[in-house]
Amino acid sequence: MKQKESIVGRSFLTLLDFTTEEIEYLIYLSEELKEKKKKGENTHYFLGQNIALIFEKTSTRTRCAFEVAAHDLGIGVTYLDPKSSQIGQKESIADTARVLGKMFEGIEYRGFEQTKVEELAKYAGVPVWNGLTNEYHPTQMLADILTIKEQFGKAKGIRLTYLGDARYNMGNSLMIACSKMGMHFTACGPEKYFPDRELVKRCKQFAEETGGSVTLEEDVEKAVKDRDVIYTDVWVSMGEPEDVWKERIEDLLPYQVNKNVMEKAGENAVFMHCLPAFHDGETGIGKDIYDKYGLKEMEVTDEVFEAYADVVFCEAENRMHTIKAVMAATLRK
Repeated sequence: MKQKESIVGRSFLTLLDFTTEEIEYLIYLSEELKEKKKKGENTHYFLGQNIALIFEKTSTRTRCAFEVAAHDLGIGVTYLDPKSSQIGQKESIADTARVLGKMFEGIEYRGFEQTKVEELAKYAGVPVWNGLTNEYHPTQMLADILTIKEQFGKAKGIRLTYLGDARYNMGNSLMIACSKMGMHFTACGPEKYFPDRELVKRCKQFAEETGGSVTLEEDVEKAVKDRDVIYTDVWVSMGEPEDVWKERIEDLLPYQVNKNVMEKAGENAVFMHCLPAFHDGETGIGKDIYDKYGLKEMEVTDEVFEAYADVVFCEAENRMHTIKAVMAATLRK
């Protein structure tokens, strides 16, 4: 495994900080490490190193991906949740960063404000990786790009439409990733759910340089016609109050991904979702939503989800391979 010098020792907080060439390198490294994993090859490149995983927001995929990826690289892992640490309670983020930076070679953070992960990176003195914040989800983006490459043989030129609330981490990050990779990104939803104007402006500039494009569209039929990828996410993010469900359902139900949407996208289109998905009533939240609003399906119908389940769960698997690449690229040997 050959490291790229411009990335070694750096934090991974948002794809805004990385060039197209650097992102392409991370995808290439993901492919290399995935192949080695499938072949059962030893990849203990960082044997004896240790990392800390800070989770203010719980997770299935992110935690498992980081832990398995770390073990595959020979790295020891310490998991910290809000109940098992003093982070932000008895100890500031800056002090926590300086303590952990003396004990660990890298730190992952999954939580709320982007400012927290940025403060960790400022004071830690070791690479810090963003496992998700309110604003950005960069490790998911690498998994999505890898999945798209596996489906279509390329990323550049691919047309992706994101349906739903594009104001937060997924909408923001997909727009950044697509514009940096020369893809054509469309955010589709009510205007009040469009991404931040300044970020849209920056991404349009990236797209001009890479041959991609950024479009904001309220009309579903226009947004999904002849697209390669239809993407969506849950309508209410972790940590948001329950009382926003009614408004989101009323606003976003017309933007649900269903059979009609996929047919308009075209026979070669695929559906993607970062998970978890509310496509049936088999979850606690799903049952609660059904009891309150009579909905068995929300952002995507069960019919569509199951039809493209192979793609969605390969996308989930790719979290592990791309997170492994991020650690392998940024840790010092």
